[in-house]
Amino acid sequence: MRTVFHEQLDTLNENVAGLCERAAVMMQLATVALLNADLEASERVIDRRDDIDRQCAALESDTFTLLARQAPVASDLRVVLSGMRNVADLQRMGALAAHVARISRLRHPNIAVPGEVCGYFAEMGRIAVQLAQDTKGVVLQGDPDAAARLNVDDEAMDDIHRQLFAVVMNPEWPHGTTAAVDVTLLSRYYERFADHAVEIAHNVTYRSTGARRG
Repeated sequence: MRTVFHEQLDTLNENVAGLCERAAVMMQLATVALLNADLEASERVIDRRDDIDRQCAALESDTFTLLARQAPVASDLRVVLSGMRNVADLQRMGALAAHVARISRLRHPNIAVPGEVCGYFAEMGRIAVQLAQDTKGVVLQGDPDAAARLNVDDEAMDDIHRQLFAVVMNPEWPHGTTAAVDVTLLSRYYERFADHAVEIAHNVTYRSTGARRG
């Protein structure tokens, strides 16, 4: 019976890793949509948001079933609890990628951000995708040291977020209020996507050691 239970825990872990990959693909597509006014890419991301929501709901249900039937303790309980937390973070990551895509769709056929800040968002998109992919590896390997290394990219994302805020708050910003609001919201979406990826990595540390590393 316990062998079956541990197989179920392994499946939960693999499914979480698979959702990390899906979140990475969604944010990559959302960034393409944003920087190229690509309506098709926007629609694909928005459609995939429903798919990732369904998968997260199914995983959450499976996790509650594990808790109810197996009453895990110690390290097994940490695996289940971290899995539940990870599912919630992944659902938010999918939602944030969809938010980026919706702003892109809203401003189509124009590019949603002024040309002078496109480079910032290209880099934010790169970091976000890399963090989601690295998080997938952390989930599969259960390596607290690898989890801690994700903080470097998260700090880089935070730095770009601060730079963009300074750009739009400059009194000489020439693009008007709507563009300023779009840039501020989009920057926040990327920054929060990164935060959720790092939170998953911290959950892996908790799963492995019983302590959380910030």
